Parts: sequence; C-alpha cells; structure tokens
Amino acid sequence: MYCYQCEETAGNKGCTKGGVCGKKAEVAELQDLLIFVLKGISHRTTQSGSNEVIDDFIVESLFSTITNANFDDEYFTARVWEALRLRDSIPYEGKGPEAADWTPEDDDAIIEKAKEVGVMATENEDVRSLRELLTYGLKGMAAYYSHAKALGYVDEEITTFIREGLDSTLQDLTVDRMVEWNLRCGSMGVKTMALLDDANTSTYGHPEVTSVDIGVRNRPGILISGHDLKDLEMLLQQTKDKGVDVYTHGEMLPCNAYPAFKGYDHLVGNYGGSWWHQKEEFESFNGPVLLTTNCLVPPKDTYSDRIFMTGAVGFPGLKRIEADDNGHKDFSPLIDMALGSQPPQALEDGKITIGLARNVLAANAEKLLEMVSAGKIRRFMVMAGCEGRFKDRQYYTDFAKALPDDVIILTAGCAKYRYNKLPLGDIEGIPRVVDAGQCNDCYSLAATALALADALKVGVNDLPISYNIAWYEQKAVLVLLALLSLGVKDITLGPRLPAFVSPAVLDVLVKEFNIRKNTDVEQDMAILLPE
Repeated sequence: MYCYQCEETAGNKGCTKGGVCGKKAEVAELQDLLIFVLKGISHRTTQSGSNEVIDDFIVESLFSTITNANFDDEYFTARVWEALRLRDSIPYEGKGPEAADWTPEDDDAIIEKAKEVGVMATENEDVRSLRELLTYGLKGMAAYYSHAKALGYVDEEITTFIREGLDSTLQDLTVDRMVEWNLRCGSMGVKTMALLDDANTSTYGHPEVTSVDIGVRNRPGILISGHDLKDLEMLLQQTKDKGVDVYTHGEMLPCNAYPAFKGYDHLVGNYGGSWWHQKEEFESFNGPVLLTTNCLVPPKDTYSDRIFMTGAVGFPGLKRIEADDNGHKDFSPLIDMALGSQPPQALEDGKITIGLARNVLAANAEKLLEMVSAGKIRRFMVMAGCEGRFKDRQYYTDFAKALPDDVIILTAGCAKYRYNKLPLGDIEGIPRVVDAGQCNDCYSLAATALALADALKVGVNDLPISYNIAWYEQKAVLVLLALLSLGVKDITLGPRLPAFVSPAVLDVLVKEFNIRKNTDVEQDMAILLPE
C-alpha cells in the first residue's frame, strides 16, 4: 500500500500500513488495481469506441475510490472482476500496455497483482506526480458527473475526456504534455461543474438566500449526509406525512436553499457540522443516517446499525439501499427505523444563512460593484474547499476572525464549517460569509469572478479577490485544476501542500501560477490583503 491522495496522508508523505482515513491496506491496493484495469478499458476504447455501459462503469468506479467513500474489500474485488469482464468484451488488436491485457486466474492472483500496480509502480517521481495529479482530478470529475447523470444530465465530451485522460497515464509523455493534460482536466472540470449546476438548478430551482435552523424539533428524524440531491428528493417524497423530520448534514446543508425542497415542511434544517464530527453527531442524532456519497468515517459500533449506505458508499456490515432498474430507491427501512427512534439530541440552536450562489450574486452584482467603488467592500476572500480534522485547521477559523469588517468571505464546500457560525455580521445587508453551496458550487464563485472581471473590463487576477483555499480530497484537486485552467494565480493553499506534488512539479506551479502554502494568519493576511 502507498496512498497519498488526500491531505491527511501519514507524515505528509504516504499511508503505507493503513489509511489515516480508516481504509485498510487491502482495500487501498484493490482500489489501485481497479484504477489499473480502468486504464486498460480506456486504452481499448481508443480502438473500438465506448458506450454508455462502459462510461457509467468507469465513472462510478472512479467515484468509489475517492477518499472516505468506500472501505469494502469485497466490493472492490467484485468490481475488479467486473472491470476485467467489461474490458475483455471490447474488441482489441495488437500488443498494448499490460493494463489492457493482464488476466488473473483467481482471487489470489488479484490480491497479488493489487500489490504491484500502485502509484509507486511509476519510478520517476515527476512523472508519477503529474500522472497522479491527473488521476485525482479525474476522480473529482467522475464524482460531479455522477451527480449530474443521476438527474438525467449527460455529456459525452466529459466521459470521453475521462477515458482519454486515464489512457494518457499509460503513455510515455513529456512533462509539458502531462502539464497540458492536467490543465485540460481543469478546463473540463469547469464544464463538468457547469453541467452539474445546470442539472441542480434546472431540476430544483436556483438557490435562494435562506436562513437555516440548526436546532432540533421533538419528532423522530432521518439524517442525510453526503452530496446527492436526487437521493434527498426521493427521501423527502417517501417521508412526506409520515411523522418523520429530515435533517441535512455536512455538504447537504446547501440543499435547504433550493426552492423545490422548500415545499417539504418536514425538511427542518441542518444538524451538526462537517464530515469529521460524525462519531459524535451520528451518535447523538438517535435516528437513522443515510450516507449518499463520500465523507463516511468508519462508524462506531454504538450507532453502526443505524447507518444506511447508497451509491458509491461502502463499508463492511452496514445496511445498503440499492436503486432499481429505473433509479428508484426504497427508503422504507429508514422510515420504519426512524418511527421507532427518539428525537435528535440538541447540539446547538440558532440559524445560519446560505443560498448565495451565482444567481443571487448576479442579481446583486451592481450593488457589490458600487460597494467596492465606494470603499465599503475592500476585498473578497475566497475561503472555499474542504474541512479536515487536524489541529492546524484552526488556522481558517482564526483567519476568518482576523479579517477586517470590510472583507467578504466567499465560500463553498465544507471548509465553511470553520467559520460559518461565527458572528461576523454583514455589510449593508450582504452577509460577510457568502455561502455558494457544496464543493462543486465553487463553479458559482468562479462564474461570479469572471462576470465581475467582464463588468470591470479587467483580468480575473486584477479583481479585488484573494484565494485562501483549504483542500482535503480529490474533488478539491479538480477545483484547483479548474481555477488554474481559468488563469487564476496567487492561490494560497493549505493546510499542507499535496504530498503527490513533487518538488519539480511544485516549482512549475509556483513559476506559472504563484501557488503558495499558507503560513500563519499574520503573514498571510499581509499578502492576501494588499494595501
């Protein structure tokens, strides 16, 4: 095992005996083997073309390997066998890379091969770095595309790029060509996030400024965590008039701002904070919990019997809800369990403001520009990205507290839980924490920045916007590549730089984009808030 795809990787080098996330070595190795075979599938399609079955399999397989998504070795063993069957169904002639031809005899051969094909199989550090950077960006793209497809929004250009990108990692390319592939991944990432934004807003309406209750009511409830809006819709439909409340958790918080979901009066608010507080918050919730995507923390025995998984999520021994051939999921087991549960234990009370996505920001663009011109808003500080559990994450809370009162925080993703409940106030009715939504809604922030640049007739790097971004997993990698593809420079990244970025590759990023690691609040404030 050698896994360094997330920010928590051991010693900021690599997890070798088991993941800090809780992933066992055997699972990590099987995930590596699955990626290896996916590359073989992608290579074969360069000769014979692809189809929806192949593309869906690749997308969902990539999604399942994202940090904190799936911890189930049996799932990945079965997935590898299915990948091999699918690969070998694709007509192919000639001698290609091993990934396109390797065939095991049994499960033992799979286990042995899984130990050989990990990231360290690429000996050159810089080649390895650029290949993994692209692979992780493709994982993030697959996650976002999966959500869009669940709502019926597809784009063959995206799935073709995913296959071609995977195949490129089997090729002996120059550094310049690999850098080009990564920037193309960022550009396609923008397209993918735009597709998901269209899927979400066309289906459920544009998010509205919404004050969300963070307390509890006295009825039993179901807690839904993850990212998938379609799962929430089905859950709300099936729980209507059943005497059960539904609470969002983590990255599902933004769902409270969509008009379509406001029609369900039993969607009563948000419970708890970001993903890493699960062990305490799921315990105190008392009712069943539905995990729709990545962000699962290996559960404690005291509440594991109340966890239900669906989609890409997997963990041995937990209950699972599968979709039927029409995509419908039956959540009656959760409803039955909820009806026999105690109401949630209160963690906090009050309200937080959400729903300031691109449509709302566009409607207020003239006001924002006037406030900038009048000196009422000095700067916008993009503090989007991921939350994490290490102590150095306190930096983001301290940084938010230290920002002057004339600075607006632009956020999306679960990083906001470090400061979205602070009493930071507003500037003439504009909240000082402008929450655009989930991690994929960084697209809203990018779209807003580009619109402001166009209105002011300046380049995107000439705007009064600074970037102090936190990362954790592979969707954040795609967001970073997306920003780079848009030409955004001077990004401060933390709390650690990615371990998979080699010194030479980092040097390229520094020279081309002036990426820097965060340091401390005082030093970074001086850089990010220029006079």
